[in-house]
Amino acid sequence: MEYADTMQLFEQAFEYPADRTTVVEQLGEVELATPAGESTTVGAVLHRTDESSYASPDDLYASLVGNLEDGFVGRKYYDDRAGIETGVDEVRGENVSF
Repeated sequence: MEYADTMQLFEQAFEYPADRTTVVEQLGEVELATPAGESTTVGAVLHRTDESSYASPDDLYASLVGNLEDGFVGRKYYDDRAGIETGVDEVRGENVSF
């Protein structure tokens, strides 16, 4: 499952507020796929947080998305508008005026 599809799942699966234990028991084994084909589970991601409950589906989704690994991001520092891939040091070193 793509992580973006979890929002609808979270809306339908629980009454809110929902505690993390309940979420992990019911949906912890749901696999989330990275664009590169690797995967992790909802439970593994939520175990990285210190939150004990979620007030709404939006809170649960924000917690999930905020704790995903780098593999879910895609190519770091990629800018399809610049024509080349730039790194953080290159971008920070430029003086740009708008």
